[in-house]
Amino acid sequence: MENKSTEKTDIIMAGLGGMGVLLAGQILSGAALKYFNHVSWLPSYAVQKRGGLCECTVVFSDNEIASPIIDQAQTVIVFDSSQFLTFENRVIHNGLMLVESAGFKDEPSRNDYNLEKIPGMEIAVSMGEGQINNLILLGTYVGMSNKIPSNLIEDEMETRFGNRKAILERNLTAFRKGLELGNSKKI
Repeated sequence: MENKSTEKTDIIMAGLGGMGVLLAGQILSGAALKYFNHVSWLPSYAVQKRGGLCECTVVFSDNEIASPIIDQAQTVIVFDSSQFLTFENRVIHNGLMLVESAGFKDEPSRNDYNLEKIPGMEIAVSMGEGQINNLILLGTYVGMSNKIPSNLIEDEMETRFGNRKAILERNLTAFRKGLELGNSKKI
C-alpha cells in the first residue's frame, strides 16, 4: 500500500448471529488501530446469540470521528444473502456492497452502487470449514478497497489466535483466499 487515504472510511458488516460478523469487525478495527489515529467499532445485535440479526460498524480515519453511529456507509458487507434487502439502503451512492452469494436470489432495487456477490461460503466449504466465511469476505474487502494493509490484518489475527496454531493457520488461509479474490476485483 503506497499512500494512506486521508479520508474517513466507514464500513457496515451485517449478518446473523454466529456468523462471525462481530469478530470480522473486531479484527478490522484492531488492525486499523495500528495504522490510523482514530478508530471506532460499534456492535449491534439482537438478544439471540445465534441466528438473530447482528451488525457492526467500523470507522477509521486520521481525523477525529464525530460519531460511530452511521446510517449509511461507503461499504456494506452482508455475510448472509437473506439480509441483502435489509441492508441495501445502507450503502451510499457510488459505494460498495459485498454480499455472500450462497442463496442470493433478490434483485437490487438500486443501481447507483457497486454490488459484488462473493462466493465466500463456497470457498469456505471447499476448505472444509464453513465458519471461516467471515474472514474470506473480510479479505475480499481488504483486497478490493486497498484501505488498510493486509499485513496489519494478519498481525491482528496473529495476536488473537497465535496461541492456537491450527486455528491461526486456518484463519490466515481463509483471509488470504478472500484477499486474492478481492485483488482480482479491485475497485
